[in-house]
Amino acid sequence: MRRTSLAFRITALCLAVAGVAVVVAGLVSARLVLTASREAARQALADQADVVAGQLDAGRAGRMRVVEVLRGQGIAVVLIGPDGGLAGEPRAVRAVRDAGGRSGLAGTRLVEVRDGIALVQETATGNGPGYRLVRNIAFALGVGLLVAAVAGLLLGKLVARPLRQTAAVARTMSGGRRDLRAPEHGPAEVAEVGGAVNALADALARSEARQREFLLSVSHELRTPLTAVSGFAESLADGVVSGPEVPAVGRTISAEAHRLDRLVTDLLDLARLGADDFRVDLAPVDLTEVVSAAAEVWRARCAAKGVEFRLELPAHPTVRTTDARRLRQVLDGLLENALRLTPAGRPVVLALHDVLQVRDGGPGLSEEDYRVAFRKGALHAKYERSRPVGTGVGLALVHGLVTRLGGTIEAGPAPEGGAVFTVRLP
Repeated sequence: MRRTSLAFRITALCLAVAGVAVVVAGLVSARLVLTASREAARQALADQADVVAGQLDAGRAGRMRVVEVLRGQGIAVVLIGPDGGLAGEPRAVRAVRDAGGRSGLAGTRLVEVRDGIALVQETATGNGPGYRLVRNIAFALGVGLLVAAVAGLLLGKLVARPLRQTAAVARTMSGGRRDLRAPEHGPAEVAEVGGAVNALADALARSEARQREFLLSVSHELRTPLTAVSGFAESLADGVVSGPEVPAVGRTISAEAHRLDRLVTDLLDLARLGADDFRVDLAPVDLTEVVSAAAEVWRARCAAKGVEFRLELPAHPTVRTTDARRLRQVLDGLLENALRLTPAGRPVVLALHDVLQVRDGGPGLSEEDYRVAFRKGALHAKYERSRPVGTGVGLALVHGLVTRLGGTIEAGPAPEGGAVFTVRLP
């Protein structure tokens, strides 16, 4: 479908507005001009009628001369006899006399009645200057329409130019370039569009930079267990490892394979969060039961690592409308993160009050870290060489799950010395 340009639409709009203004102004002006012209003609005819009435006694030759002069001006003279009879142009004069007036308009004729005489004049003739004035006004209005068309065309091009430049920048951006910027000048709305496109370009550049960093981090995480699995598998195949060493190698290969599987699973779950078919089965859920079930599993895992596990539950059941399976996935992700960072002898706390909390006694995070904790790979890239790290997507996955459940999650310092992650469900 071919669309009309902005310049064309602005020009058409200017013409339409100017046309309406011209028609209204023309009608009003013509009405006023014709009325004023007719009134001027009537007044002039009345003055002439007064003069002619005063010259009725000037003799027949004088009267004929006056009649000839008036006829030359397009004015007919009607004589009124002593008995009221009319000579010359009876119909128009009779209509005015029957109406009981000395002056009036009979059809298109102005009539002025005096003693013994009446003057009759066609309004078209009497208003000749008025009609010329109307023609002049019409010409001026036509010029105004032409000026409006030119102004609309120039305005349209002026407004459309930065928009066209912005569209060109956006098309170039779709090809992958991020170094171009749209113009931010012109009307406020047009400049706002340019600013929005520039902000989008900056956001895309930052997002793509984070994605590249994340992909580099994930590739590094994949390469490490793959190298281990490949190396130990080759050792087994070549017979380098044998006898009592085989079970240990098998356990190492299994652990690294499990790590790979966890990374791939987290990545797939994170990708599915943005899909429309990601299932969330909302129902009334007793959070006490969900938290207690998770605590049974993680108490044992913490004990195996020598970490103290504490559970804090309310005195009464806490019911929320949520998805129990997805909520358990959130708790497992937060507890796994806490256990990985908490040294032996320090606590990991799972608490349920008005909110859900996972607290740990690990090294904690900085204020800047808390602000970016749920960004994919942000903490992984910073701490992969200084402390135990996971896949780099665990907290991002938790954040996405909580958001899908209609809740919020935030990170901060814990009283146990490490970090606390607080989940608020609707």
